[in-house]
Amino acid sequence: MVKHVVCWQLYEEAAGRDCQTNASLIKAELLALRELIPEMQSVEVGINAPQAHSDNYDVVLIAGFEDFSALERYQQHPEHKRFVEFVAPLRQHRVRVDYQV
Repeated sequence: MVKHVVCWQLYEEAAGRDCQTNASLIKAELLALRELIPEMQSVEVGINAPQAHSDNYDVVLIAGFEDFSALERYQQHPEHKRFVEFVAPLRQHRVRVDYQV
């Protein structure tokens, strides 16, 4: 199995919405991808807790895939590409890690 981990640091305000609202929208969009992209075997999305450090990233995705080929198909899927376009103007930074378990 391959785990795909992505963290986003969001702008305090973007697209006329505050960071918390955008984080919630991103979470909903990511969870919806599980139903649309069969390669996603598992998905977990977290939003940084209010009591956590404010310099933490705001949203994390942990998704599971059968192998790197499945991860590549996910990344090329039109729904994933739509999500990338959605999140791009909302984020300041992004970090990713892909590893095998």
